[in-house]
Amino acid sequence: MRRHSSRKRILVTGGAGFLGSHLCERLVAEGHDVLCGDNFFTGTKGNIAHLIGSPNFELMRHDVTFPLYVEVDEIYNLACPASPVHYQFDPVQTTKTSVHGAINMLGLAKRVKAKILQASTSEVYGNPEVHPQTESYWGHVNPIGIRSCYDEGKRCAETLFLTTIANTTFASR
Repeated sequence: MRRHSSRKRILVTGGAGFLGSHLCERLVAEGHDVLCGDNFFTGTKGNIAHLIGSPNFELMRHDVTFPLYVEVDEIYNLACPASPVHYQFDPVQTTKTSVHGAINMLGLAKRVKAKILQASTSEVYGNPEVHPQTESYWGHVNPIGIRSCYDEGKRCAETLFLTTIANTTFASR
């Protein structure tokens, strides 16, 4: 779905979370049609309440671990509990949110030819041994520690995005 004007239809997963709600607000203010997807595990309607009723804002309860079939021009994948209290509550679901969420959003982006951005975190570096980290620093991660459900899920999502982009780039040559 391509529009001829600068107005885009944009999906923000995790759109009712702290960062997602601010991104939704910014995109609505810029005049884009915003589809805010959230399962409300950590996001709250209060974060986006002021946007409800706006003609270019739509709220949808959705969990990114399940496929989504919508028409959008861009996707911002921010969905994942970020607080240790929340992501350790259900570590398997936390990992699935990052991994299955990345797979599902990449699939959606491919189907509708949308641009996509994966929100990551410094947690992919673990407890760094180098400050500041350079782009070549691979990190110091504990794959079986208490935070690993979040850290490794995000690392896997980054791998999925990088390999998908690399395969798409190479295939188009």
